[in-house]
Amino acid sequence: MARRRKLIVPGAEQGVTDFKAEVMRREGYSVNPARPDDVKYEVAEELGVPLTPRNNGKLTTEEAGLVGGNIGGPMVREMIRLAQEKLSKRE
Repeated sequence: MARRRKLIVPGAEQGVTDFKAEVMRREGYSVNPARPDDVKYEVAEELGVPLTPRNNGKLTTEEAGLVGGNIGGPMVREMIRLAQEKLSKRE
């Protein structure tokens, strides 16, 4: 079953996608600007996780978490860094 998560702010999808692409580029991955979400396949291959564009029902929760964590973790760290930087400029 595919998840369709929606962002609360209308129209923010492109900004989040661009942010993800930039963070993953900095992490050393090649990101196709036309398909930035495809970086997950490169991450999965590097980790030895058999992620495919279809039929991933046999992936374990651990395997899926490895891929998602290697993408989401750097994104969260960068968001925290940006927020701290912004807060430090307000003082």
